[in-house]
Amino acid sequence: MVLEGCREALNVAENGGDSSNDVYSRFMKSHTCYDLIPTSSKLVVFDTSLQVKKAFFALVANGVRAAPLWDCKTQRFVGMLTITDFINILHKYYKSPMVQIYELEEHKIETWREVYLQDTSKPLVSICPTASLYEAVSTLIRNKIHRLPVIDPLTGNTLYILTHKRILKFLKLFIADLSKPEFMSKSLEELKIGTYNNIAVVRKDTPIYAALGLFVAQRVSALPVVDDAGHVVDIYSKFDVINLAAEKSYNNLNVSVTKGLCHRSQYFEGVLKCYQNETLETIINRLVEAEVHRLVVVDKEEVVKGIVSLSDILRALVLHTVGPDSS
Repeated sequence: MVLEGCREALNVAENGGDSSNDVYSRFMKSHTCYDLIPTSSKLVVFDTSLQVKKAFFALVANGVRAAPLWDCKTQRFVGMLTITDFINILHKYYKSPMVQIYELEEHKIETWREVYLQDTSKPLVSICPTASLYEAVSTLIRNKIHRLPVIDPLTGNTLYILTHKRILKFLKLFIADLSKPEFMSKSLEELKIGTYNNIAVVRKDTPIYAALGLFVAQRVSALPVVDDAGHVVDIYSKFDVINLAAEKSYNNLNVSVTKGLCHRSQYFEGVLKCYQNETLETIINRLVEAEVHRLVVVDKEEVVKGIVSLSDILRALVLHTVGPDSS
């Protein structure tokens, strides 16, 4: 099915069509979400009656960043539990190192959802396996989400969680066989891809609680760590926050970001950076090979100038829209 779809995209490109600049859009339209689902993958599902603390420990233990939520009362999936929830709970209820976060210790997922969502509860955003990858990209970006459950409409089962990273990696598998659009040889600056205004950053001595506040207020997924001269020296991402659960150290958020990063995996290779004059093709290769969610855009002095994310790239490649992504 995948190879047939690839051949179809190639035939369209060879026989004309709108232009070579649409080749990736056509490729995505000729493939379904089912094509992208691996033969074997790990999927963790939580019942909403589970304690919040146990759920986050389970995310850490299974090495996943999010899990669909099943409501046994309504017999349906009602949402996703993500690291963002963990951050929101810590930020909302943390008082001081002397006060235990009761809400994290005792709340059930359903209780947290009632408190956090209140009257703004929205139905779970999902997609069916037969929908095109173009529709999946559109859904991710339109809803400003980073994870999209693929749900079988017949059984109601969640089959897979689609992400920007997985979609871009899939495209990269076939990109050499597709005609290369002109824009792939243009720079980030020429294409105006990425966010360059009001970039939220932290310093090495910034308290973790302050960093959590930036995650919540700015709705960003990572914060470059800079020195006094503005040079990027590290990065503190939402995924790093889950280490607080792994180390059971979330009751003291007054410690610095640097101390919090001590718990990071020993395999961390450093901050992945790029320059505005680098081509889109170079940027895509770097993102896919490093398997990261974003690159920090710097100048020649390593001063932070912006962020380019996977969603920025997919918006440009597939939807042909540019400009900062607010997700």
